[in-house]
Amino acid sequence: MENDKEIKEQEQAKCDCCDEARDEKISELEILKQSFDERKTLAQSYYDQLVRLKADFENFRRRSEKEKKDYLDWGKEKILIKQIAIDDVLQHALKSAKSGNNMESIIVGLDMISKEFAKMLKEEGVEEIQCESFDPNVCEALDYAESDEGDGKILEIYQKGYKMNGKLIRTAKVKVAKNDKNLEDKKEN
Repeated sequence: MENDKEIKEQEQAKCDCCDEARDEKISELEILKQSFDERKTLAQSYYDQLVRLKADFENFRRRSEKEKKDYLDWGKEKILIKQIAIDDVLQHALKSAKSGNNMESIIVGLDMISKEFAKMLKEEGVEEIQCESFDPNVCEALDYAESDEGDGKILEIYQKGYKMNGKLIRTAKVKVAKNDKNLEDKKEN
């Protein structure tokens, strides 16, 4: 009987131990479940923020594209208004040329158009490139000609070059002097 009692006590101790282990595992499981739920809530919060951020970015992109288009249209409008003014001067010059038979009225009209156009370019920050000697950074040599002028001297400008606000927008197309005497002198030395 004492043996039975000891066995019962041992079984009871095992059960108590199992109950403690089970309770401990249940407690760990509850902690893990609570941690999982917190992480899941945090992940959902991050996902919601990401979706809102994506929508905000798409709205920003659309708004930026619209503003860019509006600015381009505004710039075109500004230039076109100035070109319309030049066309007005051109129409006036044509009318003057048709009514008068002298060449001087045509020349005066063309001069007015040229001045009006130069004024518009200046207002837009466009300036003509002044080049007396060949500079490959702002000039394009279309032709070379033998000349007594210094080597690299520009003999003729076929097409003017322009800069806008200091940036090259079109190179000057030029004819450049080539002095063969200088080449012969260098060979002799």
